[in-house]
Amino acid sequence: MPHCLTWPIVKKKIMAKEELKIGEVSKPRFEFRSFGQNFDAAAKRMARLSMPIPEKVWERYSDEIYILSRTNDINNTKIRDGKMDIKTYVQTVEGLEQWNPLMKGEFSIAAKVLTEEVFPAFMVEMPALTKNVISYDEFMDMINAHPDLAAVKVHKQRFGYMVNDTLCEYGEVLINGARVVTINSESTEVADILKTVKDVGLEGIENINYLQAIKRVIGMIDKPLAN
Repeated sequence: MPHCLTWPIVKKKIMAKEELKIGEVSKPRFEFRSFGQNFDAAAKRMARLSMPIPEKVWERYSDEIYILSRTNDINNTKIRDGKMDIKTYVQTVEGLEQWNPLMKGEFSIAAKVLTEEVFPAFMVEMPALTKNVISYDEFMDMINAHPDLAAVKVHKQRFGYMVNDTLCEYGEVLINGARVVTINSESTEVADILKTVKDVGLEGIENINYLQAIKRVIGMIDKPLAN
C-alpha cells in the first residue's frame, strides 16, 4: 500500500468537495456496489490504490437484520445495534444510486412511529396494534407473521479503503448463512466513483444494492448475482 500521503493530508485534499470520513454521515452519497462470489482481482487493486486510512476502519464487523418486503424496492430497512435504520432511494445518475437517510429509531419503539414511518417504508398493510409501545421481540413477531415480509440475518466483515477520494470497501457477507462477497465505491462526486470503478476493474459489472442482493439470495427475486 502506498504511503506517500498521510490521512490528515488526504482530508485537506478533499476539503474543497466534502470531507468524507469512513463510518460517518455525510450528505447523501452516490454509490456503486456489486455482489457475487469473486471480486479478488478488483479487491487487490483497490487495496493497492488506496490512500492510508485510519486503523479503526481497516476491518469492521457487524450483525444486522434486514427487513425485506415483496412490495418495496426503494427503502432499505434494517436493524443494527438495536436501532431501526431506514434509507430511501433518491435517484440514479450515470448508473450510480443515491440513497438518503430517512429515519432511525430505538427499540422499544412507539406505535405511532411504526404506523407513520416504518410500515409505510415496507409498503405493506400493517397489523392492528393494541399497545402504544412495541418491544423488539413484539416487532419481530409482527415481521415473521407477515406474508409479505422477511427478516434476514446479515453478518458483515468489511475492509475499508479510499481510492480517488471515494470511500471503498471489500466485504465478506453472510446472508442467512450464505456467503457472498461485495465491493463498493461511494462519494458525493459521481465522477470520482466512475474513475474508481474503471481503475479497479469493475466496469461492466452490475450495480446491485443490498436490498436487491438479499432478495436474490433468499429467492424473493429470481435473478443471479453479478458472478
